[in-house]
Amino acid sequence: MTQPLLSLSSLTKAYPGVVANDDVSLEIAPGEVHALLGENGAGKSTLVKMIYGLVKPDSGQMKIHGQSYTPSEPRAARAAGVGMVFQHFSLFDALSVAENIALGMENAPKLNALSAQISAVSETYGLPLSPDRIVGDLSAGERQRVEIIRCLLQEPKLLIMDEPTSVLTPQEVEILFKTLRKLSAEGTAILYISHKLEEIRTLCDSATILRLGKVVGDCIPRETTARDMAEMMVGKLLHTPTRAGQSAGEVVLTLKTLKAPAPNTFGMSLKDISLELRAGEVLGIGGVAGNGQDELMSVLSGERKVAKGMVTFKGEDIGALGPTARRQRGVLTAPEERMGHAAAPDMSLTENAMLTGAVREGLDKGGFLNWPAATRFAESIIERFDVRTSGPRAAARSLSGGNLQKFVIGREVMQRPEVFVVNQPTWGVDASAAAAIRQALLDLAQNGAALIVISQDLDELMEISDRFAALNEGRLSPPRPAKGITVDEIGLMMGGAHGMEVAHV
Repeated sequence: MTQPLLSLSSLTKAYPGVVANDDVSLEIAPGEVHALLGENGAGKSTLVKMIYGLVKPDSGQMKIHGQSYTPSEPRAARAAGVGMVFQHFSLFDALSVAENIALGMENAPKLNALSAQISAVSETYGLPLSPDRIVGDLSAGERQRVEIIRCLLQEPKLLIMDEPTSVLTPQEVEILFKTLRKLSAEGTAILYISHKLEEIRTLCDSATILRLGKVVGDCIPRETTARDMAEMMVGKLLHTPTRAGQSAGEVVLTLKTLKAPAPNTFGMSLKDISLELRAGEVLGIGGVAGNGQDELMSVLSGERKVAKGMVTFKGEDIGALGPTARRQRGVLTAPEERMGHAAAPDMSLTENAMLTGAVREGLDKGGFLNWPAATRFAESIIERFDVRTSGPRAAARSLSGGNLQKFVIGREVMQRPEVFVVNQPTWGVDASAAAAIRQALLDLAQNGAALIVISQDLDELMEISDRFAALNEGRLSPPRPAKGITVDEIGLMMGGAHGMEVAHV
């Protein structure tokens, strides 16, 4: 048998109050595409951080090609042939592609020579990218190519990919998969982390499943259903979101030729966006990151004011109202960026519950904050949305990304919004948590709330939306019934509908 490229034996890592990895062992062969699966808090992030030299294991062994491997830092991991493309890009908008890549290299060549290398690698691996382009002008898919090419220039033996398709169109996903298959054919091993189980089935040769820090199984993805993999991850039968059929009610939110200039050099201006949102309706909005989602959210939340007549709630012009006044009326939002925007990292969960719940939950009376009531509110969110945490006093930054997402969404859902606008509701959460969040959104609509769900997860949008529209370069395509629309049509709308209906393909 071929000697494993990477071998992990009995790796254990504990933090105060939790064992993140408990006696984890696995092997990855050269050229193998190996999936690492598990629900939020299962230990995936800790495991790859140990492989990449960001965290030191308490016990256990790592080997590369049979030789002991103990990276003290990412630089040592890269020197041993391990590269990693993180879920969150670490790029400078104002610099060029070549300048950004140079910053991530130990001994970068001169820019002219580096630009030639970038062009050669991008052509070889089917990742078209000009080294002279400014990163702030790139789409999310192109930014990911910068990160991948930066890794490929170091000729990795093992490439770790963390949620690589969360910001890509279906067409861009196919380009990425072609690249990864080419790398695999050349002998590069790939450790692939994703909550998109159908992608795992399409791409990966094998999978290791973690639950509560332990390896609980492995499988060959193409021979295993997505549902079976999800149930292995969570250790129980998976709930499928359901909603009783109902007709939409009265129009509650109207956008009329909404315009807003770009907030900064690399932002996106909103161009003549019009729509009507009805009570009990879920409007799904798709689009590649950077096409106006954040700007639309800031207008709908009241963080950015707009001219009279552009935003109306139940006949009242609310374009000049701020977030608190909109919350009083029942217009609630949950932004994409969990840490720092949706939640204050160093504040406790109780304090974060107070931040948005003070008005609608009666936590602020006569200028005095009712902390016992805020604690009870935080506890109710933790219980209903199964937030894995030590309790309401825990700091927001102590939660895993998926658990913080559950808390943020739960905090807004439990305030009974009449209009709820959410960006990336299940971004980075496992299958079980995603199903629970989607069910909570459908329950809101069932009870008469009107929802706008902005997401790059097309399966999610097709599962919960009544109507679908796409954002591209700040323009919104006309909403159309979600039932019957194809993924190819959605991809075309996301890639350049410019407010026009896309012909059926």
